[in-house]
Amino acid sequence: MIRRHAFRFRALLMSADALVAIGLLVGLSAWRFGEDWAVWWREIVPQPAAFLVLYALAWVTILTANGLYRPRARWSLRSEAWSVARATAAMALLTLSVLFLFHLPDVSRLLLLALFPAQAVATIVLRAVIRALMERERRRGRNLRFVLVLGTGPRGVAFATKLEAHAELGLRVAGFLDDDQTYGLPAPWERLGCLLDLQRTLHERVIDEVAICLPFSLWGRIDAIAGICEEEGKIVRIPMDVLDRAISSGRIEELDGTPAFSLVSGPDRALALAAKRLLDVAGAVVGLVVLSPVLGLIAVAVRLDTGGPVLFRQERVGVHGRAFRVVKFRSMVRDAEVRQRDIARGNQLSGPVFKMDRDPRVTRVGRFLRRTSLDELPQLWNVLLGQMSLVGPRPPLRAEVADYDVWHRRRLSMKPGMTGLWQVRGRRDPEFDHWVEADLEYIDRWSLWLDLKILARTIPAAVQGR
Repeated sequence: MIRRHAFRFRALLMSADALVAIGLLVGLSAWRFGEDWAVWWREIVPQPAAFLVLYALAWVTILTANGLYRPRARWSLRSEAWSVARATAAMALLTLSVLFLFHLPDVSRLLLLALFPAQAVATIVLRAVIRALMERERRRGRNLRFVLVLGTGPRGVAFATKLEAHAELGLRVAGFLDDDQTYGLPAPWERLGCLLDLQRTLHERVIDEVAICLPFSLWGRIDAIAGICEEEGKIVRIPMDVLDRAISSGRIEELDGTPAFSLVSGPDRALALAAKRLLDVAGAVVGLVVLSPVLGLIAVAVRLDTGGPVLFRQERVGVHGRAFRVVKFRSMVRDAEVRQRDIARGNQLSGPVFKMDRDPRVTRVGRFLRRTSLDELPQLWNVLLGQMSLVGPRPPLRAEVADYDVWHRRRLSMKPGMTGLWQVRGRRDPEFDHWVEADLEYIDRWSLWLDLKILARTIPAAVQGR
């Protein structure tokens, strides 16, 4: 399975199934034995809590053996219910065998008669609800990843159909590119152009992954296309019926029975990325709570300094071109963006970015905020919303991205951050290319430990005005 996307779905189902198993066993025990249910359990097993955990793990293991964590192209409530029924029968048999083999005291027959049917029904209902909620979220356009398919022939249409059949993965076909005009596309898919339009399409649209479904006769172009996509930080999928030999480095994955050769640029370890998100949420919540007095004082200072709005919102570019509005404390006069044209010659940086040490648009309070990076603190809200991370490449303006070289664009393959490697290493470096090199080094070397080290170095760097 396309493991990055399937992992989240499987983890959600496993966690929900385990919690339901524990909740039902505890709830039915309390129903059967009243307030003394905990005492009753301690008479049977010395460690009731450990037994509950083992029971939940056993249930999840049996569900796994019955294929209930594999995404299905043709999912139906009937097939799911049948699989859950088989798993329930196996769980009942296992439980009774354990009770017999270990000569445990008699367990209430009424409890067992209620437990297994209730567990089956609860599991079926829970899964139906989870799928319905996820499909609703997908229809609303949330947490989607967009795939550009190269090839409008039967192979490309078949692969795209399998992608969208798995709604739980959150993959949506953004469109097709192909030089061959022979084949039409079923609605609502559309042809976005020919293969020469690849870079334009990657720059103008939000594209997270590229599926190469071209005939092997176009091998020379496939190799070049894969190189372009890797350079821009896109994940590349190549169905194995296209691929007769390996290119570059990659791995074999599977989508509903179709092997695909995947070239993955950047971090792709699902557990580590989930831990990074947990760190972001925890850091943002703690930061907003602990720093709330500081945020309040800064807001008052900004208001008294200029009398204008306290916060400044600006559109920035996130992962693979997704637009979002970054929030900062206002550190410049109100018409700062209009006045930038008048001072453009004072730019001290090379490349598609602008910065002046003595920028006349910066207010008195703003000068202090920018020197200590306190103006960035409201971006903790962007982190909490999932638009940014605590650590990552800084989010650029859309006008800056328009002037990027191709290799610069790979910095957009990871969620932007409040701080990053170049901020703690050489923030005053005037060469934009050096900034990008640091960002790409961070993407290639990324680990949770690296994030923690960068965060530890950020505070002294900010205090010292570096």
